[in-house]
Amino acid sequence: MSEYVLVTGGDGRAGMCKTIEYLPLDRAWRVTIEEYKVRRTDSQNSYLWGVCYRSIKQHLEGWDLEDIHEFFMGECFGWETIVGLGTVQRKPLQHSSRLNVEEFSQYVEFVQRKAAELGIVVPEPSRGIQSVP
Repeated sequence: MSEYVLVTGGDGRAGMCKTIEYLPLDRAWRVTIEEYKVRRTDSQNSYLWGVCYRSIKQHLEGWDLEDIHEFFMGECFGWETIVGLGTVQRKPLQHSSRLNVEEFSQYVEFVQRKAAELGIVVPEPSRGIQSVP
């Protein structure tokens, strides 16, 4: 059983308490409470992959969009080093799918800024792409 209760104001806490009251007592339960934040929007993601990364890819040989994505995620959020099977790999500490609208906007600005430092022009987004829907 998995249930999500979104508390948006008023006495929404009463709904959370009711949900907990109805949990069967013959099992153990894990209850997590976290602030709700809107995930990145489809238009934000489309701009990142369709405009930012494609603009950067034009200046690189042998890189695909996934390579570019992994590089910028690692540069922005840091790297994890994984050793195994006789190799050393680096993986980004963060994934863009977990970013909320504001965090994603900051990440896109990071990509634009880094691209500019490399002399790569990334066109500005269309009106409203980085805003909350």
